[in-house]
This record gives sequence, structure tokens and C-alpha cells, in this order.
Amino acid sequence: MLTVAVLLILTITLIDVQVPHSVHLGDLLIMVPAIASWYADSRVTALVTVMAVGALMAICMVRGSVNPPQVVALLATSVVVTIGRYLAERRQRELIQVRAVAETAQRAILPALPSRLGPLRLASVYLAAEEEARIGGDLYAAVRTSTGTRLIIGDVRGKGLPAVSGAAHLIGTFRDAARRLATLPELADYLDSSVRSNALEDVERDEVEEAFVTATILEIPDDRPLVRSVTCGHPPPLLLRANDVVPLEAGHPAPPLGLGALTQSTYHLDTFSLHPTDMLLLYTDGALEARNAEGAFYPLAKRLIPHNYRHPAALLDRLRNDLLNHVGGRLGDDAALIAIERHPVGIHHTNEPSVGGQTARPPMRG
Repeated sequence: MLTVAVLLILTITLIDVQVPHSVHLGDLLIMVPAIASWYADSRVTALVTVMAVGALMAICMVRGSVNPPQVVALLATSVVVTIGRYLAERRQRELIQVRAVAETAQRAILPALPSRLGPLRLASVYLAAEEEARIGGDLYAAVRTSTGTRLIIGDVRGKGLPAVSGAAHLIGTFRDAARRLATLPELADYLDSSVRSNALEDVERDEVEEAFVTATILEIPDDRPLVRSVTCGHPPPLLLRANDVVPLEAGHPAPPLGLGALTQSTYHLDTFSLHPTDMLLLYTDGALEARNAEGAFYPLAKRLIPHNYRHPAALLDRLRNDLLNHVGGRLGDDAALIAIERHPVGIHHTNEPSVGGQTARPPMRG
């Protein structure tokens, strides 16, 4: 850019000293620092400014007349452009620092799921709505137990730091409790109490009823081709089987975590088949509610057909690009996605219910 600026300054200067005095091309020198500021940093812009002012003074000396307003105008414009470029650079540095901190926080609070957990192959992606952030109120986590894998995906109500704090609290609680509690209804009951207790500490008492988390909690045994789930006000997982997409609707969904005690809810267990050729997609409502420029929602289920992905990561790569293309590159709300596929090794077929079937639902509350 410096070479181009020097050539522009020399060209304007040489032409101006050769044309009649009635023609003034020196004013064009004002453009050079402005153009330089688009492509160069503040130091190069300042150097170009000095060169442009020097060229204008040289033109005035050759012509034998000095035009103070012209010199002042060039000098003032160039200084403003240079200062503007410096401020833009400082803002960019601050933004880079904020993003670096956000990325570090994301890796600490919400790391990507491992590509393998027992017999499962997994992939995860988090799409933040805010340009300055990399994490919000959406959450996911996975824990290995002695008999299988337990997962959670959820969405904390609200935005900003309170939502991040709520997500971090729930992830930590889930990772600890998922290994200790025997059944998913017991785990859901414990998480519900934990969310409410955390809300009582973090928000005003009259706002506790607005502090909740929609979530789906799942358990995938190592030795059976099935998935068990408890749904707490969250969108149903999507089962990709051959050329079909089946929502795994809960028989009796519970309220979001944090509201169960208020409604005296019972957590019910749903069971669905999950064979080695199937793929399971978990997601938050940021993907469902994403709108394009015409206001149309993203047709998530339709975009999953046909199902010809060889790995969960391939599915999420394609889905991520398609979703961002639908909204023009920027989401209105955070979105989290998890894709799961069972590896065929070690699977024994049983007489468990098929898709849509449900096991008995033991009540866990009095």
C-alpha cells in the first residue's frame, strides 16, 4: 500500500506543476491518506499524510504561491483520517482480546465433546449470536458411566453473563451427579433442585420463576441399541434413519429445570431404539428459530434428508454452513448442536421398544 500511495502522490505532484496555474490538482492529495487508511495501519497512514503535505508544499513552492486554506484543509483531513485509523486499530485489538478471553472461557466451560465415547461417535458445535462472544446460555455435556454414556443439552433462559453463569453451574452439576444417580428421572430431579437453588442465590426472589433451563437428558447404554431420555421443556431429538427423520417426542414432557418443584412434576423416562445405522441429532431452539431475510424459519428436519453422512462431524459441518447461509451469516440466538452415532461393535439387539415406544415411567416425586 505504501508503494501505491507514493506513486499516487508523485503522479499528482508532477501533473500539477506542469498544468496551467488555473488548474489546481493539489486538492487530490487529500484522497491519498484516506485511501491508505482503508488498507494500511495507522503508522503507514501517518507517513503517507506527511508525504502528502510535503508534496503540497512542494507544489506551492514550484508555482510560487502558497494557498494556506488548501494546506490547512489537507493537514486537518489527514490528521483526522490518521486518528480515525488509530482508534479503529485499538478497537480491533480490544475485540481480538475479548474474543480470545471468550474462546478460553468456552474451552473451559463448554469444551467440544470428544469424537469417541465408548461405542459412540460424536460431534458438537456451538454457534454464538454475539460477534464478541463465543459462549452464551446454551450448553451440552457428556459423561461416561460404568454402563454407558449420559448426555445433556440445554438452553438457559436469558442472555449475557447470568446465562453463562447458569450454564456453567448446570454443566458442573450434571458432570458430578450423572455418575452418582442411578436413573435419569433421579438425575433430572436433582438437576431441577440445583437450578432452583442456584437461582435463589443469583437473582431476586421475585425473578426465581423466570430462571429456568430447558433441557433433554439422555442415556445410551453400551450393550443395547437404544437411547433413554427425559425431556424438560426442550425440543425433541431428531433420529436420522435411512431417508427419514423422526422426532423423538416425549410421552409426558416435564417443565424446564428449575420449575419442577413449583409444578410438582414427575419425570418420565422415554426409550427409543438407536441402531448402528442411525444418527441422533440434539439441538437448541436457536437452530429452529433462525430466520432468513424473509422471516422464514430454518427447516431443520427437511435439511437432514437424505441421510448420507459417514460421520457425525460431516453432518454438523454441512448443517452449520447451511444454517449460517440461511440467516445470512449471523444468528439471532445462540445454537448448540450434537450429532451421535453408535458404532456397531458390541451391540446386542433386545426386545426394547422401537422408535416411538416408551418404557414404564417411574414417578420420582411425592
